[in-house]
Amino acid sequence: MTTFQAAASPDAPPPPDSVAPRDSSPQAPTSVSRLNESIRDFVARWGAVWVEGEITAWNVRGNAVYGRIKDLATDATISVRVWSSARMRMPADLKVGDHVIACVKADYFVKAGDFSFQVSSLRHVGLGDQLEKLERLRVQLRQEGLFDSSRKKSLPFLPRRIGLITGERSDAEKDVHRNAELRWPQVRFRTEYAAVQGDRCVPETLAALRRLDADPEVDVIVIARGGGDPQTLLGFSDERLLRAVAAASTPIVSAIGHENDRPLLDDVADLRASTPTDAAKRVVPDVAEQLTLVRQLRSRLTTRLVHRVTNDVERLEQLRSRPVLRAPESMIDGRSQEVWLLVSRGRERIGRQIEHGHRRTLELQASLRALSPAATLARGYAIAHIAGGVIVRDADQAPAGTPLVVTLERGSLAARSEGEIAESGDAGARI
Repeated sequence: MTTFQAAASPDAPPPPDSVAPRDSSPQAPTSVSRLNESIRDFVARWGAVWVEGEITAWNVRGNAVYGRIKDLATDATISVRVWSSARMRMPADLKVGDHVIACVKADYFVKAGDFSFQVSSLRHVGLGDQLEKLERLRVQLRQEGLFDSSRKKSLPFLPRRIGLITGERSDAEKDVHRNAELRWPQVRFRTEYAAVQGDRCVPETLAALRRLDADPEVDVIVIARGGGDPQTLLGFSDERLLRAVAAASTPIVSAIGHENDRPLLDDVADLRASTPTDAAKRVVPDVAEQLTLVRQLRSRLTTRLVHRVTNDVERLEQLRSRPVLRAPESMIDGRSQEVWLLVSRGRERIGRQIEHGHRRTLELQASLRALSPAATLARGYAIAHIAGGVIVRDADQAPAGTPLVVTLERGSLAARSEGEIAESGDAGARI
């Protein structure tokens, strides 16, 4: 078999993969793959760049994050990717709207022709180190149990006096006073002024807290401020202040008034109020609501009492209608015959017992008489006694000359023993 191979025409264009992008022409175009590879190789020579901007997109997919960072002054944006290895080194609270600085490096994805930047480091502008410290402190205090609800003290229903720590002539002070007095006009305050930002914030707040906590008439303490940016709220996350609040014996309400960046005081305090106005509503009851509640309770109590009395009257009428209460003498009449029979049986039994006892007594008397020494004496016998009343039972007890006393049935005789008589002689001793 003969194989024929067509010779390349000298006018045929070269393959696209062999044409560099800079040498391309309509007759010799380059390939898309070659173009993308050239862009990738060119971009790879760029170094890492630190940029500043605002996060406008932050989408977590698996272990990676895909987002966008916008210029602070214009509408220019860049697309960024954060791989899991870099994400582990970044703050966990990054979100849309955060002002950040990022270390980025250009990356071009050949397959999709997608241009973006890989992020190796990302942090908040100005607050990066401080936020990291606060996060470590948050973890430490949580482990120590300072955030646990079990250690938080409950607020009194109606405090005798409210302690207030706030800035002098601040809107927060006006809001707390106005709203508390609207709810309970007789409410009383003890206000301690302190700087609510800057270097004086923590020491002045601590001093005010100690004074109010030592006052026995202060039943609750409110620390109030009308919000602010995270930088100005750092004093309310100071560890010294947080531990003093946790150790205070008086319930403490945090009313910093900032929802997005909550200071750690909100977590340690016994109660967090969203605003100073909310704090005033939490620490004192509404007198109008309480009066309404009292009226409702009185109405419910009256209804319950009327119902109870009515029910008891009905039950009493039912009891009175029963035969045993309507004619109680019938029960007595029915029992009287039974009582009479029991009395008769008792008398009969007692009579028999007395008669039997009388017969037994006579029998015992007869036995006693039969066994009595007096009966023996009545039959002609006598009892001889020597000195001391000893009865003579043996002749040896009374030798000759011994004085004797002989007791007869009637009376006694004095005698003297003449000694023992021989058995062949008289039957008794001679006297």
